[in-house]
Amino acid sequence: MNPIIDYIQAQLAPFYSPEEAKELAFWVLEETTGLSRAAISARKDTQNISNIEIILKRLQKKEPIQYIFGHTLWFGLDLLVNSSTLIPRPETAELVEWILAEHTDGQPLSVLDIGTGSGCIAIALKKRRPMWSVTGLDISPQALQVAQRNAQRNGVEVDWVKTDIFSDFIGTFDIIVSNPPYITETEKYSMESTVLDYEPHSALFVPDDDPLRFYRRICSMTKSFMGDKKSGLMLYFEVNGRFAQQVARLMRHNGYDNVQIKKDIYEKQRMVCGRIKN
Repeated sequence: MNPIIDYIQAQLAPFYSPEEAKELAFWVLEETTGLSRAAISARKDTQNISNIEIILKRLQKKEPIQYIFGHTLWFGLDLLVNSSTLIPRPETAELVEWILAEHTDGQPLSVLDIGTGSGCIAIALKKRRPMWSVTGLDISPQALQVAQRNAQRNGVEVDWVKTDIFSDFIGTFDIIVSNPPYITETEKYSMESTVLDYEPHSALFVPDDDPLRFYRRICSMTKSFMGDKKSGLMLYFEVNGRFAQQVARLMRHNGYDNVQIKKDIYEKQRMVCGRIKN
Protein backbone atom coordinates (compact mmCIF):
# COMPACT_ATOMS: atom_id res chain seq x y z
CA MET A 1 0.00 0.00 0.00
CA ASN A 2 1.17 3.53 -0.78
CA PRO A 3 2.56 5.10 2.43
CA ILE A 4 0.67 8.36 1.84
CA ILE A 5 -2.61 6.43 2.03
CA ASP A 6 -1.67 5.21 5.50
CA TYR A 7 -0.66 8.73 6.53
CA ILE A 8 -3.91 10.34 5.39
CA GLN A 9 -5.99 7.61 7.03
CA ALA A 10 -4.12 8.06 10.31
CA GLN A 11 -4.74 11.81 10.26
CA LEU A 12 -8.44 11.31 9.60
CA ALA A 13 -8.97 8.35 11.94
CA PRO A 14 -10.19 10.45 14.92
CA PHE A 15 -12.86 12.08 12.77
CA TYR A 16 -14.14 9.40 10.40
CA SER A 17 -14.81 5.69 10.32
CA PRO A 18 -12.02 3.52 8.83
CA GLU A 19 -14.04 3.05 5.63
CA GLU A 20 -14.68 6.79 5.27
CA ALA A 21 -11.05 7.67 6.00
CA LYS A 22 -9.82 5.24 3.36
CA GLU A 23 -12.27 6.54 0.76
CA LEU A 24 -11.28 10.13 1.50
CA ALA A 25 -7.59 9.25 1.28
CA PHE A 26 -8.00 7.86 -2.22
CA TRP A 27 -10.21 10.79 -3.21
CA VAL A 28 -7.59 13.30 -2.06
CA LEU A 29 -4.84 11.54 -4.00
CA GLU A 30 -6.91 11.12 -7.14
CA GLU A 31 -7.63 14.86 -7.11
CA THR A 32 -4.12 16.03 -6.27
CA THR A 33 -2.05 13.63 -8.37
CA GLY A 34 -4.33 12.93 -11.32
CA LEU A 35 -3.60 9.24 -10.92
CA SER A 36 -6.18 6.47 -10.94
CA ARG A 37 -6.96 4.54 -7.78
CA ALA A 38 -5.14 1.48 -9.11
CA ALA A 39 -2.03 3.52 -9.92
CA ILE A 40 -2.08 5.12 -6.47
CA SER A 41 -2.33 1.72 -4.77
CA ALA A 42 0.55 0.33 -6.81
CA ARG A 43 2.99 3.10 -5.92
CA LYS A 44 5.40 2.54 -3.05
CA ASP A 45 6.89 6.03 -2.95
CA THR A 46 5.35 9.00 -1.19
CA GLN A 47 3.98 11.67 -3.49
CA ASN A 48 4.97 15.22 -2.74
CA ILE A 49 1.64 16.99 -2.23
CA SER A 50 2.37 20.57 -1.24
CA ASN A 51 -1.08 21.40 0.16
CA ILE A 52 -1.86 18.07 1.81
CA GLU A 53 -1.85 19.50 5.36
CA ILE A 54 -4.31 22.24 4.39
CA ILE A 55 -6.63 19.67 2.84
CA LEU A 56 -6.38 17.43 5.91
CA LYS A 57 -7.17 20.29 8.28
CA ARG A 58 -10.30 21.10 6.30
CA LEU A 59 -11.35 17.45 6.31
CA GLN A 60 -10.70 17.24 10.05
CA LYS A 61 -13.20 20.09 10.44
CA LYS A 62 -15.70 17.90 8.54
CA GLU A 63 -15.82 20.18 5.51
CA PRO A 64 -17.23 18.14 2.59
CA ILE A 65 -14.48 17.06 0.25
CA GLN A 66 -16.67 18.14 -2.67
CA TYR A 67 -16.46 21.73 -1.43
CA ILE A 68 -12.72 21.47 -0.82
CA PHE A 69 -12.08 20.52 -4.44
CA GLY A 70 -15.04 22.50 -5.81
CA HIS A 71 -16.72 19.76 -7.79
CA THR A 72 -18.27 16.31 -7.64
CA LEU A 73 -19.09 13.44 -9.98
CA TRP A 74 -22.79 12.61 -10.05
CA PHE A 75 -24.92 10.67 -12.55
CA GLY A 76 -22.10 10.78 -15.09
CA LEU A 77 -21.74 14.55 -14.77
CA ASP A 78 -18.83 16.60 -13.44
CA LEU A 79 -20.57 19.32 -11.43
CA LEU A 80 -19.19 22.39 -9.71
CA VAL A 81 -20.44 22.83 -6.14
CA ASN A 82 -19.88 25.40 -3.42
CA SER A 83 -21.51 26.60 -0.21
CA SER A 84 -24.37 28.13 -2.24
CA THR A 85 -25.47 24.72 -3.53
CA LEU A 86 -26.30 21.36 -2.04
CA ILE A 87 -24.05 18.45 -2.93
CA PRO A 88 -26.12 16.17 -5.23
CA ARG A 89 -27.20 12.94 -3.53
CA PRO A 90 -27.63 9.39 -4.87
CA GLU A 91 -31.34 9.59 -4.02
CA THR A 92 -31.75 12.50 -6.41
CA ALA A 93 -30.11 10.44 -9.15
CA GLU A 94 -32.81 7.83 -8.53
CA LEU A 95 -35.46 10.50 -9.09
CA VAL A 96 -33.83 11.42 -12.42
CA GLU A 97 -33.71 7.74 -13.41
CA TRP A 98 -37.43 7.39 -12.65
CA ILE A 99 -38.32 10.33 -14.89
CA LEU A 100 -36.14 9.06 -17.74
CA ALA A 101 -37.56 5.54 -17.47
CA GLU A 102 -41.12 6.84 -17.81
CA HIS A 103 -40.43 9.06 -20.82
CA THR A 104 -38.64 7.12 -23.55
CA ASP A 105 -40.74 7.86 -26.63
CA GLY A 106 -38.58 10.70 -27.96
CA GLN A 107 -41.25 13.37 -27.60
CA PRO A 108 -39.88 16.95 -27.26
CA LEU A 109 -41.21 17.62 -23.79
CA SER A 110 -40.94 20.82 -21.74
CA VAL A 111 -39.52 20.40 -18.22
CA LEU A 112 -39.29 22.71 -15.19
CA ASP A 113 -36.91 21.95 -12.30
CA ILE A 114 -38.00 23.95 -9.24
CA GLY A 115 -35.22 24.74 -6.75
CA THR A 116 -32.54 23.71 -9.20
CA GLY A 117 -29.52 24.54 -6.99
CA SER A 118 -26.40 23.28 -8.78
CA GLY A 119 -28.62 22.46 -11.76
CA CYS A 120 -27.95 18.74 -11.37
CA ILE A 121 -31.49 17.51 -12.17
CA ALA A 122 -32.05 19.91 -15.06
CA ILE A 123 -28.66 19.19 -16.61
CA ALA A 124 -28.96 15.41 -16.18
CA LEU A 125 -32.36 15.40 -17.89
CA LYS A 126 -31.17 17.60 -20.75
CA LYS A 127 -28.03 15.48 -21.19
CA ARG A 128 -30.05 12.27 -21.52
CA ARG A 129 -32.95 13.83 -23.43
CA PRO A 130 -31.45 16.54 -25.67
CA MET A 131 -34.77 17.01 -27.48
CA TRP A 132 -36.39 18.25 -24.25
CA SER A 133 -36.66 21.93 -23.38
CA VAL A 134 -35.50 22.28 -19.79
CA THR A 135 -35.81 25.23 -17.40
CA GLY A 136 -34.18 25.47 -13.97
CA LEU A 137 -35.67 27.82 -11.39
CA ASP A 138 -34.13 29.03 -8.15
CA ILE A 139 -34.38 31.97 -5.76
CA SER A 140 -30.59 32.13 -5.25
CA PRO A 141 -28.56 34.08 -7.83
CA GLN A 142 -25.39 32.45 -6.49
CA ALA A 143 -26.81 28.97 -7.08
CA LEU A 144 -27.95 29.92 -10.57
CA GLN A 145 -24.45 31.12 -11.41
CA VAL A 146 -23.13 27.69 -10.46
CA ALA A 147 -25.93 25.99 -12.43
CA GLN A 148 -25.15 28.01 -15.54
CA ARG A 149 -21.45 27.13 -15.33
CA ASN A 150 -22.39 23.48 -14.85
CA ALA A 151 -24.53 23.50 -17.99
CA GLN A 152 -21.61 24.90 -19.97
CA ARG A 153 -19.22 22.44 -18.32
CA ASN A 154 -21.42 19.52 -19.40
CA GLY A 155 -22.28 20.80 -22.86
CA VAL A 156 -26.01 21.41 -22.55
CA GLU A 157 -28.34 24.39 -22.88
CA VAL A 158 -30.80 25.00 -20.07
CA ASP A 159 -32.90 28.10 -19.41
CA TRP A 160 -32.29 29.52 -15.94
CA VAL A 161 -34.87 31.65 -14.12
CA LYS A 162 -34.40 33.53 -10.86
CA THR A 163 -37.66 33.74 -8.98
CA ASP A 164 -39.39 32.80 -5.75
CA ILE A 165 -42.06 30.14 -6.29
CA PHE A 166 -44.16 32.02 -3.75
CA SER A 167 -44.40 34.79 -6.33
CA ASP A 168 -45.90 34.33 -9.77
CA PHE A 169 -44.11 32.33 -12.42
CA ILE A 170 -46.18 31.47 -15.46
CA GLY A 171 -44.98 28.91 -17.96
CA THR A 172 -46.33 25.84 -19.71
CA PHE A 173 -44.66 22.49 -19.07
CA ASP A 174 -45.16 18.76 -19.54
CA ILE A 175 -43.06 17.75 -16.53
CA ILE A 176 -42.43 19.48 -13.22
CA VAL A 177 -39.72 18.10 -10.95
CA SER A 178 -38.62 19.41 -7.58
CA ASN A 179 -36.34 18.44 -4.73
CA PRO A 180 -37.35 21.23 -2.35
CA PRO A 181 -36.26 21.75 1.27
CA TYR A 182 -37.88 19.00 3.34
CA ILE A 183 -35.85 18.41 6.51
CA THR A 184 -37.61 19.73 9.60
CA GLU A 185 -35.85 22.00 12.07
CA THR A 186 -36.06 19.29 14.73
CA GLU A 187 -34.31 16.77 12.49
CA LYS A 188 -31.26 19.00 12.06
CA TYR A 189 -30.02 18.05 15.53
CA SER A 190 -29.40 14.48 14.38
CA MET A 191 -27.53 15.46 11.23
CA GLU A 192 -23.82 15.17 10.54
CA SER A 193 -21.80 18.34 10.97
CA THR A 194 -20.51 17.77 7.44
CA VAL A 195 -23.97 18.81 6.25
CA LEU A 196 -25.09 21.07 9.06
CA ASP A 197 -22.03 23.31 9.19
CA TYR A 198 -21.40 23.71 5.46
CA GLU A 199 -24.39 23.14 3.18
CA PRO A 200 -26.95 25.96 2.64
CA HIS A 201 -29.72 25.76 5.24
CA SER A 202 -32.20 27.52 2.97
CA ALA A 203 -32.04 24.51 0.64
CA LEU A 204 -32.41 21.98 3.45
CA PHE A 205 -34.78 23.00 6.21
CA VAL A 206 -38.48 23.71 6.67
CA PRO A 207 -40.41 24.70 9.81
CA ASP A 208 -41.68 21.90 12.01
CA ASP A 209 -45.19 23.34 11.87
CA ASP A 210 -45.30 23.50 8.05
CA PRO A 211 -43.06 20.80 6.52
CA LEU A 212 -45.07 20.62 3.28
CA ARG A 213 -45.03 24.31 2.46
CA PHE A 214 -43.11 23.93 -0.80
CA TYR A 215 -45.11 20.91 -1.95
CA ARG A 216 -48.38 22.71 -1.22
CA ARG A 217 -47.30 25.77 -3.19
CA ILE A 218 -46.12 23.80 -6.20
CA CYS A 219 -49.30 21.73 -6.31
CA SER A 220 -51.41 24.89 -6.07
CA MET A 221 -49.60 26.38 -9.10
CA THR A 222 -50.36 23.39 -11.33
CA LYS A 223 -52.94 25.17 -13.49
CA SER A 224 -50.45 27.94 -14.25
CA PHE A 225 -47.85 25.40 -15.32
CA MET A 226 -50.22 23.29 -17.42
CA GLY A 227 -51.85 26.00 -19.50
CA ASP A 228 -54.26 24.47 -22.02
CA LYS A 229 -52.29 21.25 -22.54
CA LYS A 230 -54.79 18.44 -23.03
CA SER A 231 -52.16 15.81 -22.37
CA GLY A 232 -51.81 17.07 -18.83
CA LEU A 233 -48.74 17.38 -16.66
CA MET A 234 -46.53 15.00 -14.70
CA LEU A 235 -45.24 16.12 -11.31
CA TYR A 236 -42.25 14.44 -9.63
CA PHE A 237 -41.07 15.17 -6.09
CA GLU A 238 -38.21 14.06 -3.90
CA VAL A 239 -39.57 13.92 -0.36
CA ASN A 240 -38.77 13.37 3.28
CA GLY A 241 -39.70 9.73 3.86
CA ARG A 242 -41.70 10.75 6.94
CA PHE A 243 -44.08 12.77 4.79
CA ALA A 244 -44.38 10.73 1.58
CA GLN A 245 -47.96 9.69 2.31
CA GLN A 246 -48.92 13.25 3.16
CA VAL A 247 -47.40 14.56 -0.08
CA ALA A 248 -49.31 11.89 -2.02
CA ARG A 249 -52.59 12.93 -0.34
CA LEU A 250 -51.80 16.57 -1.09
CA MET A 251 -51.33 15.76 -4.77
CA ARG A 252 -54.60 13.84 -4.92
CA HIS A 253 -56.37 16.72 -3.22
CA ASN A 254 -55.08 19.01 -5.97
CA GLY A 255 -56.44 16.81 -8.75
CA TYR A 256 -53.58 14.43 -9.46
CA ASP A 257 -54.38 10.81 -10.21
CA ASN A 258 -52.28 7.66 -10.50
CA VAL A 259 -50.16 9.02 -7.64
CA GLN A 260 -47.24 6.71 -6.93
CA ILE A 261 -44.75 6.52 -4.08
CA LYS A 262 -41.36 5.04 -4.89
CA LYS A 263 -38.73 3.78 -2.46
CA ASP A 264 -35.03 4.52 -2.82
CA ILE A 265 -32.24 1.94 -2.60
CA TYR A 266 -32.39 2.22 1.20
CA GLU A 267 -36.09 1.25 1.19
CA LYS A 268 -37.19 4.72 2.24
CA GLN A 269 -40.24 6.30 0.66
CA ARG A 270 -38.31 9.01 -1.16
CA MET A 271 -40.14 9.93 -4.38
CA VAL A 272 -43.73 10.73 -5.34
CA CYS A 273 -45.22 11.36 -8.76
CA GLY A 274 -48.65 11.87 -10.32
CA ARG A 275 -50.42 13.15 -13.42
CA ILE A 276 -53.05 15.86 -13.75
CA LYS A 277 -55.15 16.53 -16.85
CA ASN A 278 -57.30 19.42 -18.01
